[in-house]
Amino acid sequence: MLYNTIFAAALAPYLPELAREFDLSKTESGLLVAAYPAGLLVGAIPGGLLAARIGVKRSVLLGLGFTVVSSLTFALAPTVWLLELGRFGQGLSVAASWTGALAWLVTAGPRDRRGELIGRVSRAALVGILLGPVLGGAAALYGRIPTFSSVAVLGVLIIAWTWVTPGAARAASTSLKALFGAVLEPRVASGLWLGSLTALLVGVLSVLAPLDLDAAGWGTIGVSAVFLAAAAVQAFASPAVGRLADSHGRLLPVRAGLLGALAFSVALPFVDDPWLLAAVVVGTAVSYSIFWVPGLALLTDGSDAAGIHQGFGFALMTLVWAAGQFAGSAAGGALADAAGDSVPFLLVASLCALTLVAAQVRALRVRIALAGGHSTGL
Repeated sequence: MLYNTIFAAALAPYLPELAREFDLSKTESGLLVAAYPAGLLVGAIPGGLLAARIGVKRSVLLGLGFTVVSSLTFALAPTVWLLELGRFGQGLSVAASWTGALAWLVTAGPRDRRGELIGRVSRAALVGILLGPVLGGAAALYGRIPTFSSVAVLGVLIIAWTWVTPGAARAASTSLKALFGAVLEPRVASGLWLGSLTALLVGVLSVLAPLDLDAAGWGTIGVSAVFLAAAAVQAFASPAVGRLADSHGRLLPVRAGLLGALAFSVALPFVDDPWLLAAVVVGTAVSYSIFWVPGLALLTDGSDAAGIHQGFGFALMTLVWAAGQFAGSAAGGALADAAGDSVPFLLVASLCALTLVAAQVRALRVRIALAGGHSTGL
């Protein structure tokens, strides 16, 4: 998880440099960012099949190996389409390794601590995001080839470590019919929506925020520092959010995150001061991440209830995450080119508001059910 997110996060601070090098518009920058989730989208269901059929350990090994290859492609790319191919390959490989890693975690850990465990593995991923901006800044200073090639060597070492780590017991497989039927389970559907919404928000932010920060005078290193600060706060908060979801129900952190995301999304496009803009970008990124952990916990609960392999549940999450991030990256850049940054941010704020209303209604129903002595999974 940590290794893959290094590459996922490296592009944000490096994007202004690439835009200058290849003369990219905001629309073209959005397509470059969107190549990564496009790979996730294509590989999502095959990633779940791999985890279920060949085991989570082998799935992780296959994904890591392909990450090394695709990252070298990105490092050596002389044209935009090869850059996009490298990013697409990274997303494709993550579909296998993330799905396998998360299913491995949930299978090995106690069920009543899933929120905390998912929060901890999210923190590991966020440490990768912390290192990603550093990697992007290093690429801007020293070049893509030495920077991304050296980190590919780290991937080989992680593959060796994974190879000697005992795998988890293989669970019963799941048919594709049962997989798509599982989306009717309320907790699966809720978790998938929260994941896709998070991805949509992150997609918009990852395209527009680096370009806005660069235009405000922050430069590549400054943009890296802003995203580094955001990831540090997220890494600190994720396990606590998971524990809160375990002890007080999944909906409480969901509603708090949605309220913050709504407020920051409305404010961000109207901030001009460079320092205030940086602070708002950090707040926006943190608020966007809060409902990700309880959303994943909801998904694992619903996967058990629907009787599907956890790898398939995470494959569904990968699928909707990829679709959301692709839409946010591509459409966010295009809308900003056509009508300014305020339009995409106000649109995602509207989605947060609608989801918050739905979460409030669901929380009310849960309280009524509990008052009547009924059990709920939320």
